[in-house]
Amino acid sequence: MAKIISFANQKGGVGKTTSAVNVAASLGVLGFRVLMVDLDPQGNTTSGVGVSKKALKFTTKEVLLGQAEPEQAIIKTNFDNLSVIPCNISLAGAEFDLFDFDDNQYQLKKFLDKVQDDYDYVIIDCPPSLGMLTVNAMAASDGVVVPMQCEFYALEGLSQLLITIKRINKLYNPKVGVCGILITMYNKRLLLSAQVISELEKHYGDKLLSTQISRNVKLSEAPSFGKPVYYHDKRAKATLEYIAVAKELSQRI
Repeated sequence: MAKIISFANQKGGVGKTTSAVNVAASLGVLGFRVLMVDLDPQGNTTSGVGVSKKALKFTTKEVLLGQAEPEQAIIKTNFDNLSVIPCNISLAGAEFDLFDFDDNQYQLKKFLDKVQDDYDYVIIDCPPSLGMLTVNAMAASDGVVVPMQCEFYALEGLSQLLITIKRINKLYNPKVGVCGILITMYNKRLLLSAQVISELEKHYGDKLLSTQISRNVKLSEAPSFGKPVYYHDKRAKATLEYIAVAKELSQRI
């Protein structure tokens, strides 16, 4: 049965989608069967694994609203052991449509239960908000990875997110919790980076992943080619870092 991991942060621009795509691809490289669920209406996860957002017949929206089975929406990518349920901007309206359902926070879980035995990991890329789509993701998840930058505003946002996760744990999913805080866009030469990491170690030491993701040109280039960084440049520093993160997460959850 697959382990389900959501990548979530209500703050945009923190490397959430980049991390979800590259951890998923790295798990595939390590031999795990991986399904990605694009739950962000921007659809960057979809394009990030080489799937065009145009003319998609079935997307996450149809799956969430019960208009399609997961198997109808799943697309096998060109990358090792990696499949995706894609989405596009039409998903934005689904957040409101979900309120028409009883137990609307479990819509995603109901459908993932049907395919969970086909994969080792399901990676969910959440939107940069704490709305109903993110609630659905966390209600279905075994754990949450929080990508964040080394900034003090990010620490404030982390506190808010952890309160939300605790609430979902109490109300909807007693299994869910933070399985990793992932530092992104890391620059070891900045004193601020060391200070923020020191604060994280003090308060969330057991949750902080041991590998940080550095700022990297190859990592920034890869999405424009519709590829995870491993398939863009196997020798890039970010490639090695995301492989290390994938290994650590596979041991945590």
